[in-house]
Amino acid sequence: MPARGQRIGAVLAQLTPDYPDLTISKLRFLEAEGLVEPERAPSGYRLYAPADIERVRFILTAQRDRFWPLKVIKDNLDAMDRGLTVDAGTSAVPTPPQVTADPAVPRAEDLVADEQPAPRLQATELAAATGAGRTLIDELVSFGLLRPDKQGYFPGESARIVAAAHDLGGFGIEARHLRVFRTAAEREVGLVDYAAAGAGRPDPAAIAAACLALHTALVKDELSRREA
Repeated sequence: MPARGQRIGAVLAQLTPDYPDLTISKLRFLEAEGLVEPERAPSGYRLYAPADIERVRFILTAQRDRFWPLKVIKDNLDAMDRGLTVDAGTSAVPTPPQVTADPAVPRAEDLVADEQPAPRLQATELAAATGAGRTLIDELVSFGLLRPDKQGYFPGESARIVAAAHDLGGFGIEARHLRVFRTAAEREVGLVDYAAAGAGRPDPAAIAAACLALHTALVKDELSRREA
């Protein structure tokens, strides 16, 4: 089995051309200070992975070029471990990442009704379009997920609602479990109406997009905590 990292002598040979003052004692000191934690082989030898070597390089650059004390270096290494951007050649203050729009969240213009409205479908047409059975459609109506119009046709997003419910059924989630989604949507749109009625008359679609961005971020946050 190939080695999972380089031994301390090989690391020293790799780095001394750029850092002539580096010694094995210095590498061991950095480990003792908790700045780098190489893996230990069963025989006890230190094994430096490529990430460990880059970490040592960062430390040595910060000391040589910026004269950073160990406390500042530790803080910056912690920031790097947390995903912040750090540059030992410039500032000692880590840079938080810029917040960018989640491409999974619809934009405000995506929430505006199309000029060409979606077709109004009969229940049999809705079933044919989605592959769902009439039983599911009837259940979605009874639990308030689907709302036929006065003529009994299903307008708007009905087909997507049924398709999503059909997919969820494959995971064992029944129609009766889905009422929470309608309730959440009603409450979010209630917030949209509240904000849109305020001063300045903001665009309801923009408010809805912000609500969806928050909703998506909260769902992703919950999922990431379960995976941790």
